[in-house]
Amino acid sequence: MRKNTFAAAALLAAASLTLTACGANDDNGDKPVAVVSEATGAEKAATLLDKPFEKPDLVLTDTNGKKYDFREETAGRPTLIYFGYTHCPDVCPLTMNNIAVAKKQLPQEQQDQLRVVFVTTDPERDTSAALGKWLKGIDPQVVGLTGDFSTIQAGARTLGISINPPRKDDKGKTVSDHGTQVIAFSPKTDAGYLLYDDEASVDDYTEDLPAIIKGEAP
Repeated sequence: MRKNTFAAAALLAAASLTLTACGANDDNGDKPVAVVSEATGAEKAATLLDKPFEKPDLVLTDTNGKKYDFREETAGRPTLIYFGYTHCPDVCPLTMNNIAVAKKQLPQEQQDQLRVVFVTTDPERDTSAALGKWLKGIDPQVVGLTGDFSTIQAGARTLGISINPPRKDDKGKTVSDHGTQVIAFSPKTDAGYLLYDDEASVDDYTEDLPAIIKGEAP
C-alpha cells in the first residue's frame, strides 16, 4: 500500500481537499475550506490520519425511503463513506466500482461486515429510488443516502470534504462540485482514520480492505 501520514498540526490548520466538478472541465474558482499539505514526493493512495475524524452526525433517507442514522447504523463496523452523485459521468462511478470490485474479493463474512455508504451531493435528482437503481448495478449492498442538501453539506464538512450546491455549467448541464475523497472508519474506534483520493485503484482497495475490516493501519 502507498501511504503518507499527515501531522496533527497540518490537519488542525487544514481540513479539506479540493473540489472536483465531475464531468466538467471548467474552473469555477471555488476554494476548498482548506488544503492539507503532504510530504514532498510522497505517493498517494491511503493517507493515515494521526488525528482521525469523528463520524458525522448524519440522519438521512436510504434507498428504501427509511430513516438512516449513519452513526447508529455503522457503529462498530468497518465503514467507507463517499459523497458523489449518480449523474456523474466519471469520478463517482469509477470510485464506487473500484471499491465494489475490491470488496467482492473478500470472503463473504468480511463482505457482510463492511459497510460502504454513498451519500448523494445532488439530492434533488438523486431520490431514494434513483439511488437504489444506480447502486444496484454497482453493488446492492452499498447503502445509498439522500436528504436535505444542507444536512449533507454539513456532514461532509466535518470530514474535511467540501460540497457546493449543484449548478449549471457553460453548456447548461447540471454538475455537482464536491470533494472526491473516501474516508474509512475503524470498527474499533468508529473514527475516520484513513483517507483515499480519487486516484486510489482497485489494487489499492484490494490490498487495504482486509486491514480496514480489522481496524488496523494497512
